[in-house]
Amino acid sequence: MNVNRVSQPDLVLEKESHPEALTSVELMALNSAPGELANLPPRAVTSTFGNSELQLKYNADAIALYYQSRLFRVLKRIFKVLAPTLAFAFGIWWDGKRGVKVKNDVKRAIQFRKLLTKLGPAYIKIGQALSTRPDLVPVVYLEELTQLQDKLPAFPNEIAYQFIEEELGQKPHEVYAEISPHPIAAASLGQVYKAKLFSGEEVAVKIQRPDLREAIAIDLYLLRKLAGWAQRAVKRVRSDLVGILDELGERIFEEMDYIHEGENAERFFQLYGHIKDIYVPKIYWEYTNRRVLTMEWIYGTKLNQTEELRAQGIDARYLIEVGVQCSLRQLLEHGFFHADPHPGNLLATPDGKLAYLDFGMMSEVQPAQRYGLIEAIVHVVNRDFEGLAQDYVNLDFLTPDTDLTPIVPAFAKVFANAQGASVADFNIKSITDDLSELMYEYPFRVPPYYALIIRSLVTLEGIAIYIDPNFKVLSEAYPYVAKRLLTDPAPQLRNSLRDLLFKDGSFRWNRLENLLKNARGNQEYDFNLVLNQALDFLSSERGQYIREKLVDELFKTVDGLRRNALHNFTTLLRQQVGLTAVTEAPAANTDQQQTLEHIKNIAKILQETRGFDANQLAPQLTQILFNPDVQKLGQQITGQIAQKAAARVVRELLAATEVRTTSV
Repeated sequence: MNVNRVSQPDLVLEKESHPEALTSVELMALNSAPGELANLPPRAVTSTFGNSELQLKYNADAIALYYQSRLFRVLKRIFKVLAPTLAFAFGIWWDGKRGVKVKNDVKRAIQFRKLLTKLGPAYIKIGQALSTRPDLVPVVYLEELTQLQDKLPAFPNEIAYQFIEEELGQKPHEVYAEISPHPIAAASLGQVYKAKLFSGEEVAVKIQRPDLREAIAIDLYLLRKLAGWAQRAVKRVRSDLVGILDELGERIFEEMDYIHEGENAERFFQLYGHIKDIYVPKIYWEYTNRRVLTMEWIYGTKLNQTEELRAQGIDARYLIEVGVQCSLRQLLEHGFFHADPHPGNLLATPDGKLAYLDFGMMSEVQPAQRYGLIEAIVHVVNRDFEGLAQDYVNLDFLTPDTDLTPIVPAFAKVFANAQGASVADFNIKSITDDLSELMYEYPFRVPPYYALIIRSLVTLEGIAIYIDPNFKVLSEAYPYVAKRLLTDPAPQLRNSLRDLLFKDGSFRWNRLENLLKNARGNQEYDFNLVLNQALDFLSSERGQYIREKLVDELFKTVDGLRRNALHNFTTLLRQQVGLTAVTEAPAANTDQQQTLEHIKNIAKILQETRGFDANQLAPQLTQILFNPDVQKLGQQITGQIAQKAAARVVRELLAATEVRTTSV
């Protein structure tokens, strides 16, 4: 990445560029990991944290040591939070006593929005999450909370312009040919101006709020103390609440570093910018630093402004589908995901694309967790609740020594509604709620990484439900999961595919048919891709089990075809020629008939799959047949079929001999 950043002549950046300028205590503090700061003198941590520029990364121990010697400031903050919160709660209680319907009270909704705004950025983040949940929050509250996305009180221009000069080394009129006289939007961590560069490009200039780092840190400190107390005092709480808050703290501190956000935006573009109808704005590095970010200006409309989108001829539901597909790749393919997809960060562009904004809060899902999530989906679809319970062990929700015996039927109860219906019809929120109740009863613990994943998915689903109450995220997701199962060479997913397609040694053609049907709906699924991947896997050592089972099924199918052909021929002789002496041959049994029907359906699905071309099939097959791996596969299959045919002949000869012996 070619980055050209404007350097700063201030003490902090000079120390960053020249570590030798740091005192030994400062250097220790800056390089310490959580848990290592306990041995540092409080004064050292105070000097480090006191200068907000030096504390660029979240460190819970450093924050704790800083505030332990500032009891008055902590108590002042507690009172500042509790007093208005208790006053609001008392008002709600009094309304209930007087028979006022709180959920329809606009006045209380406005008070709630103002309360969160007054409490500061950490609480505004909570309000932003609630603003995307029409299934949880009454409509009047929803409308007010939506304003927390970009309609917060702005801070003075003088401070914003001062930050531009401090960060970029030039006055605003020297950096930008034009800049709006007032902020276009103000959010929890900063505010945005519209500007134009001297080169003519229109840009958005995001400037961080003053004293932001300390305002966030003290709230995280207090919430972390509360979480630690809850974990110790409340036996029912088994989740790592402190770890979850630390994860959130790390993300928020990263969000306060605009250089990090710019790097996130470029990485997001590299991974997902190629997806159809996804747009990622450009970062202008020469006008970006820690507290100032300059990026391409995007003209667009929020996804929840359905009337405006309809007037522009933009299909909001389609863009949500695009967002779901992009989120699936984020969570299950590359692991780098947008953890804050509220409506203010997702815009519909005039040409009908989905533009992502604000890349401050991003997170990662590790490969083992990604495959674990896909395996869990497969086990739910397969009604394999023993496998699902083991998935929760692998995903760190349960310890390896947990007795899974009572948990398996509990899972079956949670997903009882799926019996006879597709799991794709489930709602993520309803599943999350049901699982939350189950986690309360059994020794589950919620790992920190899971909180941001659920927040991201539930937020996206909230936007989808707002646009279309009948929207099912899992229904849109399953084609992607099916495509991954059919094409991903990872051993974990190959095992999941085997578990899905086989039960008690029998091949389930209906599962394969459903997989192919669902995968066909994925834009990246291609006939040639799945054909090549399938042949490569079947000819490998890892594909031996499925290969042998498929040969069994193929042999049964050929036998069924032979039986049907012979049955039809003998029937014709008896009816048309009148040879009553001809014994009518038995037709294929019911299982063979069903298998033949599934194969016909699969052939039809493949013909309708993207990339299938009957005119190109012959040369493709010729090319495939000359592939050494395919020739090896053919030899293996031919050998197995020959063995089975020989065994069949021997059995029939022995049976015939036994019949003759008996008749004699």
